[in-house]
Amino acid sequence: MLGKTAGGLFWMFRYLERSENTARLIDSGLRIALTRGKEASDEWASLISTAGLDQAYADTGRPFDQTNVVNFLLRDRSNPSSVLSVMESARNNARLVRTALTREVWESVNESWITLKEELSGPIKETELPFLLGTIRQQGALVRGALHGTMLRNDIYNFSRVGSFVERADNTARILDVKYYVLLPSVSMVGSSLDNVQWESILRSASGERAFRWLYEGDASATRIADFLILDERMPRSLAYCYNNIIRNLDHLTREYGVEHPSCKMARKIVTRLEEHTIESIFDYGLHEFVQDFLRDNAAFAQQFERDYRFYE
Repeated sequence: MLGKTAGGLFWMFRYLERSENTARLIDSGLRIALTRGKEASDEWASLISTAGLDQAYADTGRPFDQTNVVNFLLRDRSNPSSVLSVMESARNNARLVRTALTREVWESVNESWITLKEELSGPIKETELPFLLGTIRQQGALVRGALHGTMLRNDIYNFSRVGSFVERADNTARILDVKYYVLLPSVSMVGSSLDNVQWESILRSASGERAFRWLYEGDASATRIADFLILDERMPRSLAYCYNNIIRNLDHLTREYGVEHPSCKMARKIVTRLEEHTIESIFDYGLHEFVQDFLRDNAAFAQQFERDYRFYE
């Protein structure tokens, strides 16, 4: 496969995952902002930090309130990570790799772009926001369903899945790091009602609240939630789940191309580090420090993966 095609698949599914993650993030922010009254601006600021868009938002000069932040994250063309921007990028990449996709996958991406372009064509009313966020998540699920249901399990599929899991792992790590540490005023608040609310918010951001309740009814402690989102291989948005699946996809690519690239070894090291840790050792080391290490490793892996398969040649 041409490196340019592999890159198009990888980034197409990264963008689709980012769109869905942004909708989940806003939904979580909306829920908790409703409980914080005058302090809600802190929550909206945390959404920008979680998305890694502090400087881009600062450049707009807008205050941190629901209207401005939601429009920036969903439909602002100056924000390359807004849902409107990433969906356009996903569709452009889908056009680039059109011959590598089944008709169902191409049509689902194209229809998602058309639907969301229309939905995001004007300012978003507060009363319409929950429905719109649900629509964004639904469109992502439609593309993912078409991929799983119609694509051969070959290199095309594996490049696509690696893109999804890299983006998903990055999002979960950012939620754990920024959302908690930005919003909790001080260490003295650990264990307080505000602390507990923030951990509940983290679960919602990762779409893990219901699954967590099924497994750990009545034990919504910080360590239990962090363990669920970092080390639990059953949770489809946990760091461990994402990287175990990245390894599976890389193994298929290794067999198909007959060479194990440096990125594969990097991914195995990340999995080994996760396996060697307990949640207690992570908290002893420092959750913030652990997550920052993971974010750097994840970004380094993605960059090496692009070099190994010559995405831009």
